[in-house]
Amino acid sequence: MKVLVIGGDGYCGWATALYLSNRGYEVAILDSLVRRHWDLELCVETLTPIAPIQQRLQRWQDLTGKKIDLFIGDINNYDFLIKSLRQFQPDSIVHFGEQRSAPFSMIDREHAVLTQTNNVVGNLNILYAMKDEFPDAHLVKLGTMGEYGTPNIDIEEGYITIEHNGRKDTLPYPKMPGSYYHCSKVHDSTNIHFACRIWGLRATDLNQGVVYGVLTDETGMDELLINRLDYDGVFGTALNRFCIQAAIGHPLTVYGSGGQTRAFLDIRDTVRCVELAIANPAQAGEFRVFNQFTELFSVGSLAEKVKEAGAALGLKVEVDHLDNPRVEKEEHYFNAKNTNLLDLGLQPHLLSDSLLDSLLNFATKYQHRVDKSQILPKVSWHRK
Repeated sequence: MKVLVIGGDGYCGWATALYLSNRGYEVAILDSLVRRHWDLELCVETLTPIAPIQQRLQRWQDLTGKKIDLFIGDINNYDFLIKSLRQFQPDSIVHFGEQRSAPFSMIDREHAVLTQTNNVVGNLNILYAMKDEFPDAHLVKLGTMGEYGTPNIDIEEGYITIEHNGRKDTLPYPKMPGSYYHCSKVHDSTNIHFACRIWGLRATDLNQGVVYGVLTDETGMDELLINRLDYDGVFGTALNRFCIQAAIGHPLTVYGSGGQTRAFLDIRDTVRCVELAIANPAQAGEFRVFNQFTELFSVGSLAEKVKEAGAALGLKVEVDHLDNPRVEKEEHYFNAKNTNLLDLGLQPHLLSDSLLDSLLNFATKYQHRVDKSQILPKVSWHRK
């Protein structure tokens, strides 16, 4: 099977492309490399050193004998996109190629517009390309659990059955996005669902939780294949930030009370979930939604886990609570369903089994690359 990984130079996309290649799929990466540009704009670097994409792919081929094709360009450019698709002729399109940071989208008006234009228009271009020339291809789209927000009812997988005034229907689950980035993902889901209904396309929306970890079997083969580890206040996740802070002796920065609960999964489970979706495609006209996560944690409990794991390495770790730069509920109900991928055979890796190996050890090894000025939040959701 031929799989095009859009956004294959990024964190999830890179690990996925190598994993699928190693599993025998014929893989191509399509990427504008804009993620590297945003690092330059923000004057930040991933903790782990990332080689140019061409060097990464050459090293992969040297090690494994497997070639991954590369298309460099922007999916907002429809001519480039359709020419790339015609050349590669994918059976599945894995779409990671979006601006994925909530804080980035909240910097100012320009970054909000950039995020929504980049994400929504690029996704629409893919849908039109599929309609016009690749109607049998299967779109595997990276969504986010952040589309749902934190409702005071259980979160189902994409749809909910509602009985109202004596009538009953199954409808898309209500969305309450928490940033302009998350709004763009809701727009994407709406557009994909619409395209499946009217054009008979097939698509799987993977509403992914927060991903952690650096190592997969493939990215651990060689230093040139290493994956990103972002810790800054714009692209870094809370768990990544906590691990880097523990390694350098900086107090862990918990926003607000720390009661914010989110869904999480290991990067090794991310790549496996994508493969499960590809190997078990949606039917023509079907818009499937899988909630892609394995565990639920509050931010405060993550800090405590990092503190305990740090102590096992001889690190003295303290926890600080900062004023929350985001507008969000800090204490709330959160119970999300995630049975579809488990039913397809996902065998989860748990945070307790990988916190030391895949995060704290990397944070300690590369602590000399930490820019302490990038750790504290610089973007606020609040009206100024």
